[in-house]
Amino acid sequence: MKKVFFLLGIFLLTLNCAPTKTAPKSSETVALKPEKNDDGEWDLEVLDPQWNYFLNAVAKPVGMYSESYLKTKNTFLVSEWNSYYYARKFPNIIENLIDYDPQENYGLKLEYKLYQVFAFVQWRYGLKMNNLSMGEVR
Repeated sequence: MKKVFFLLGIFLLTLNCAPTKTAPKSSETVALKPEKNDDGEWDLEVLDPQWNYFLNAVAKPVGMYSESYLKTKNTFLVSEWNSYYYARKFPNIIENLIDYDPQENYGLKLEYKLYQVFAFVQWRYGLKMNNLSMGEVR
């Protein structure tokens, strides 16, 4: 009888220790897509408590960049980000794919915010991206 309770206890313990959340399959890819807000402008929201501080105090101002420069840099950075995502590199930082179309005219505001997302990840988490220099943050 003791052996039955012992085996039942071990069985229940292994059930409780089993992971409940499974990793998404390759067909279940979650992508971040830029969306238009109520005003019809493209917008990007970052859900990190340090984001607003970074954008206002650390990031270089939007006037330092041209839209074409940001679009070129974002094209390379998004490509690098997505390659990290597919390779499952840095899974605690890169949790989503970025759906970015370089042919789309997103406007300076979104291009700037997207570029600053990469600078923010470098500043906050230390993830060095090849197409982003350390001089991109003040």
